[in-house]
Amino acid sequence: MSASQYETSDRTSASTFQLPGLDSTQTLYASCALAVLLFTLITVLARRKSKSTRNSVLFVGAPDAGKTAILSSLAFHQQLPTHASLQTNSSLITLPNVKKPVQVVDIPGHPRIRVQYRDYFNDAKAIVFVVDASTVSRNGAAVAEHLHQILHSFMSISPSQSSPALIILAHKSDLLASTTSSSSTPADQMAINRVRTILERELEKRRQSQAGGMGIESLGGDEGDHTEVSGLECSAVGGSVFRFSDWEGGEVTFLGTSISRTGEKVQDEKANNIGGLEGFQQWLSDLY
Repeated sequence: MSASQYETSDRTSASTFQLPGLDSTQTLYASCALAVLLFTLITVLARRKSKSTRNSVLFVGAPDAGKTAILSSLAFHQQLPTHASLQTNSSLITLPNVKKPVQVVDIPGHPRIRVQYRDYFNDAKAIVFVVDASTVSRNGAAVAEHLHQILHSFMSISPSQSSPALIILAHKSDLLASTTSSSSTPADQMAINRVRTILERELEKRRQSQAGGMGIESLGGDEGDHTEVSGLECSAVGGSVFRFSDWEGGEVTFLGTSISRTGEKVQDEKANNIGGLEGFQQWLSDLY
């Protein structure tokens, strides 16, 4: 067979490689559409996989709020002596009715290093913001500034991505009970009411400051560091006052908690619950 015959045969084979009933141009368009479809499918599957990677619990909050004490109680069933952390702590904890251990990451509350939470945010299944209910009336503005950063991170999540659950622990509720023993309101509920009221008031102040054209300087942060005001959007009509119940970032859960004294066993062996943290343990178990 001559070279020209080979060439003619190759061209004939190439020209016949197309979808039945379609010319070459239509075949090209169909191939492009198929490629786009495959790319979209791969992207969706990748996003689903990224959503499933959220598995850790992230503790954040002001210094001395009790984050490390809660972590040691959950991990070791005993409150160990603690001090203000200057580095991230991580440990595995077991939860009632949850088969696999859960990783908990405790981020220091110092203003210069607390932004490290951003390194773990995308892997967190839950963000636990711990507030000392016994002192929040004195340092409410600083606590609210820290919480504002967290809320801003929630509002920055792409709609195509999953969001972690957000819970605010009104911690050290037992200290409120000792100072207001005459009240008929349970200590945990008193702590929740106080923390919620003060934080809503301070966050609303931050909203009003921005609405008035005033920048909101980060409290205790680096010089010249300013906190973005976005993150406090509410869905209420007119959005007149900040309320956690109206916050557009999602549901916010409040729980009152406390723990035993240092060195004491804190676990109820029969129920596998830790005194003062039962509600929080149950919340985590339900989440997993």
